[in-house]
Amino acid sequence: MNANQSVEGERIQKVLARGGIGSRREIERWIDEGRLKINGKPVGLGERLKEGDYLQINDRVVHWEKFVEQPTRVLLYHKPVGEVVTRRDPEGRPVVFTQLPKLAVSRWIAVGRLDINTSGLLLVTNNGELANRLMHPSTQVEREYAVRILGEVSEATIEKLKQGVELEDGKAKFDDIWFSGGEGANKWYNVTVVEGRNRLVRRLWESQELVVSRLMRVRYGPVVLPERLKAHSFYELTDKELELLFEFAGMEGEKPAIVAKPEFKTHKSRKK
Repeated sequence: MNANQSVEGERIQKVLARGGIGSRREIERWIDEGRLKINGKPVGLGERLKEGDYLQINDRVVHWEKFVEQPTRVLLYHKPVGEVVTRRDPEGRPVVFTQLPKLAVSRWIAVGRLDINTSGLLLVTNNGELANRLMHPSTQVEREYAVRILGEVSEATIEKLKQGVELEDGKAKFDDIWFSGGEGANKWYNVTVVEGRNRLVRRLWESQELVVSRLMRVRYGPVVLPERLKAHSFYELTDKELELLFEFAGMEGEKPAIVAKPEFKTHKSRKK
């Protein structure tokens, strides 16, 4: 925040979205619902945060001063099986955030999640608004997975999975399925979905009494997992790649403002 901003303040929606608390629209809704307070008083639309302000959401203190405006960074991390997408795990399992470079300010925000038994592409960014845009259901981001299935998959089963089946939390389907290789008991298929429901890909296959023996996310929207990116490694998007991602997310007016070179980095996970 520059000198003028510290005097005039910055819009609450912008600050909180930058910190990954929620999208700007969500925060505006929270303001309407009276869930935000500054210095103990309910917040109105249009109010700004100034240096020294005490902010609460649902009566919980938010240290908004940490959400410093900074150049956007996006990493493509190749998550291995066995890591969890959380900051701290009560069971002591490895977490993805310990595998990433440390940020001087702010924090890494995961774009979506992968369960402990799913590997592959995980996007992380320090730009909360970008993360929220990429995760919001209205964006309809297509996710592609490579799935190894144990058992025979009939054409009728494929058609049923594309038409939709009833799960415990409602009807779901694959937008596309295609055979991608394999012989014998194990065969590989690629599937696409636009929903981000928990364990959706596994549950769809399991609804047909088929066993998923391996699951890997290979694409998230326009971002593809690079073939030479090994597990535990990450790749940082270049400025040109970031501009394309901003355009995809409907944020063309906002400049990434970074200086980055494409590079692959490996971080060995900590041994227990």
